[in-house]
Amino acid sequence: MRFFGLKTCDTCKKALKALDGQSFDAFDVRADGVNPTDLAAAHGQLGAALMNTRSTTWRGLDEAARDRDPLELLAEHPTLIKRPLIERDGVWTVGWTADVQKTVLEG
Repeated sequence: MRFFGLKTCDTCKKALKALDGQSFDAFDVRADGVNPTDLAAAHGQLGAALMNTRSTTWRGLDEAARDRDPLELLAEHPTLIKRPLIERDGVWTVGWTADVQKTVLEG
C-alpha cells in the first residue's frame, strides 16, 4: 500500500492514525511529489475526483491555468491532489470517507 498526502493535512493525519500498524509507504506530495506513472494511473481510475478544487492552490489559479491538462496541472501543483491518495493492490482511492476506509482497511 502507498499513501500520498501532506503532513499538515488534518484528513491525512486521521487516515495515518487509522492505518497505524499496517505496512505502507508514505509520501508527502509537496516534498516527494507523485511520479508521472502513478499520477496517470490514479487519474485514469479517479478522473476529475483526483483534483481538489476546494484548495487554496486551486482558488489561486486563473481560468487559463485551470483549463490546462489535468495531469500537467497536478504534476506542477501536487497540492491540488485530493488527499489522502492511497494505492492498494492497483486500486486508487482518494479522501477518507467511510467507503474509502472500508476499501483500504479491509482490503
